[in-house]
Amino acid sequence: MFGTLKTLIVGANARAEEQLRDTYSIELIDQKIREAESSLKAAKLTLASLIQRQRGEQRQVDGLQGRIADLMTRAQEALDGGREDLAQSAAQAVADLENEAAVRRQTLDRLDTRILQLRQTVDAASRRIIDLKQGAIAARAVRREQGLQKRLNRHVGGESPIEEAESLIARVMQQDDPFEQGEILREIDATLDHSAVAARMEEAGFGPKTRSTAADVLSRLKAKD
Repeated sequence: MFGTLKTLIVGANARAEEQLRDTYSIELIDQKIREAESSLKAAKLTLASLIQRQRGEQRQVDGLQGRIADLMTRAQEALDGGREDLAQSAAQAVADLENEAAVRRQTLDRLDTRILQLRQTVDAASRRIIDLKQGAIAARAVRREQGLQKRLNRHVGGESPIEEAESLIARVMQQDDPFEQGEILREIDATLDHSAVAARMEEAGFGPKTRSTAADVLSRLKAKD
């Protein structure tokens, strides 16, 4: 039983988290983009530091190479001048400088490798952030369309203003015509006072005519002629 309750609670929490992420998806996208930009900025600073160190090491190697070349020239001159002691000292200094230069070249090689890898990472991250920003723009557009569609659905479905207006129009159109209703009332009144019976008998030709017709008017005009 406790296992079942735990599973239900975990499922409910997962659904709540998913719903929360859906509700605030745009805000979460913007936050993740800011985090990615912050990481990219840190990577750029690290890359700049490595490049700066690389240039410093290269200057050291170039300086060592210059000192080695100078000492080699002086050592040769010392040998030519019979000063083997000075030549020996110069040779020892050159050996030490060459060892230092070799160590610094190894450092340069490692720096070159790290700089190349980090530069590729920075380039890839920069492109992905650009894609993310474009995706965020598209996501905002979709979210606006979804909001408009939801509002439209509220207007065209259920108890919407459109449906209410249609219902009101139908009610107005279905109401009784007051003019027709007045005519019916007059007919009812005529039936009640029996005046309609005399009119029907008059139309049938029984008794004197009380109403003139177009034929009666024409007959009178012909009689005058």
